[in-house]
Amino acid sequence: MSTDHASAHHIDNPGKSGPPPRIDTVATVPGAPPAPEGAEAMTILVTLPPDSPGAPPHRHSGPAYGYVVKGAIDFELEGEPARVVQAGEAFWEPGGDVIHYQDGNHLAGEESAFVVTMFCAPGQPMLTVVDPEELEARRDRRAPRS
Repeated sequence: MSTDHASAHHIDNPGKSGPPPRIDTVATVPGAPPAPEGAEAMTILVTLPPDSPGAPPHRHSGPAYGYVVKGAIDFELEGEPARVVQAGEAFWEPGGDVIHYQDGNHLAGEESAFVVTMFCAPGQPMLTVVDPEELEARRDRRAPRS
């Protein structure tokens, strides 16, 4: 995922008074995988209480694209180092076989929240928890933790 905070787009709306909207690119995902055929797009708002660990390690049946609207979240995907995503920043998950290890609240004293749009494969749940045996079998795929 790349971020390009410098790019802005302006849309003229002839015949209307007032300034036009400003559209800023927050992030892009070059070469993103396609959504599963027949996917259901689902947008959810997740609000994490202070110090919430978030969901247990899990995966999604299709890609997910999110934006932190408040606070900061701990974010870790299989094969990538853990990072903190702040309010105003986006995150991306390819879905499928990739494990999402962390999505908890990075803040101990205040709420954090993010909006995420997921493209779920038909007939599959939006989130599937990964069991401890699979986590152990795949531990070599997790990025080193400091």
